[in-house]
Amino acid sequence: MADSKQEQDAGGTRAAGDTAAAAGNAAADKRAERRVAKLAREISAFARRHGGSAEGQIAHLGQMGARIVLVGADDGWGDLVAPSYAVAERAAEKAGITVHENFDGEMAARVRTGPYEWSRMAGIQVGGPRNAA
Repeated sequence: MADSKQEQDAGGTRAAGDTAAAAGNAAADKRAERRVAKLAREISAFARRHGGSAEGQIAHLGQMGARIVLVGADDGWGDLVAPSYAVAERAAEKAGITVHENFDGEMAARVRTGPYEWSRMAGIQVGGPRNAA
């Protein structure tokens, strides 16, 4: 083709665009692995703060990624957002937590909410903090 250069490498020839794409994929893979490691550290820190262990559930957020809902041994809860479902799964696996398919049943019943969550759920109707406009 007229607008694609050819590079010579040990295995033969390949288009210059293929080399750039491979480099871009390698950079994206490194970013994803760094994100997995960071999320795994955050999950492990959550578990340490909440009784030494945690369980989780991963939910799709569409194009935004995936939400990891965590429930600690002390029934405290929190959540994290990962850039993709695959990154969330790898982070949970790396942190060594049990991941449930659904957030219902025993796991949902264990969640302990505090005054902050109740005021946010009720919003300004019962004097909770106002939502930012």
